[in-house]
Amino acid sequence: MMTEHLSLKKGYIGRTVFVIFTYVFLTLTMCAMVLPLIKVLVDSIDPTAYGLRLIPRKVDFVAYESIFKNKYLYLPFVVSVLTTIAGTAIGLFLTTLAGYVILQKDMPGHKALINMIFITMLFSGGLIPTYLTVKHVGLMNNYLAVILPVGLSAYNIILMKSFFESIPSTLYEAAEMDGCSPMGIFFKIVLPLSKPALASVGLFIAVSMWNNYMNFILYITKPEMTNFQVKVRELILSDGISGTVLSASEEMLKSAVVVVVILPFLLVYPWLQKYFVKGVTIGAVKE
Repeated sequence: MMTEHLSLKKGYIGRTVFVIFTYVFLTLTMCAMVLPLIKVLVDSIDPTAYGLRLIPRKVDFVAYESIFKNKYLYLPFVVSVLTTIAGTAIGLFLTTLAGYVILQKDMPGHKALINMIFITMLFSGGLIPTYLTVKHVGLMNNYLAVILPVGLSAYNIILMKSFFESIPSTLYEAAEMDGCSPMGIFFKIVLPLSKPALASVGLFIAVSMWNNYMNFILYITKPEMTNFQVKVRELILSDGISGTVLSASEEMLKSAVVVVVILPFLLVYPWLQKYFVKGVTIGAVKE
């Protein structure tokens, strides 16, 4: 009895130490991620913030006013918002449609099509062939050149196909018996049941669209068509918009544009989290 009691006591102590270590580790990890965000936020609203101060002494939103009043930053911000909205809608439509198409096992060339999609997950044509292709099809300085490569990815197609496979096949069969066409099944049955997958894949696409930088550098040469992320990089790496020596207001502006870049998805993600987790995990395990 004494030996069993000591064994249980050691097990309890071990679990307690593990729980304490886990909480300490996760707390330090959270601080490492959150404190830089707080610092950037404080720098964007406090003109006197220097060093490692995390509490503002003075609140001034002049930097944010400059972003939405200065044409140099306002127009790129609008471009980022519009391309993100349009790109997410186009990407979701193409991804769900592609996932539904490769779900049709009786379609001629079904296996060849799936293999082609899998190959693109492992290999790509490369930067130069992709650039030459975009140039020869006439998509230079066209927003489709920055939307299509991000909106349609093999990973999202496979993820959507896996979700569609989790929908009971009896629903498809019942719809076919009622005379519903394949596209009718897609719009009336598949899409209404795919909200978790649409939310998760839509979040993937939206984040990629919002952070789209390289495609704008490669395919957009007109300054008035560039997006907010390109201007953020130019602003942070330069000495300010006017090219003069940095001042406190310019430091605030740099911090403010960083906040504007990350804030939208910090606000959106908590509302989509429940769909995001379900959409990513469902269909991953076969019964």
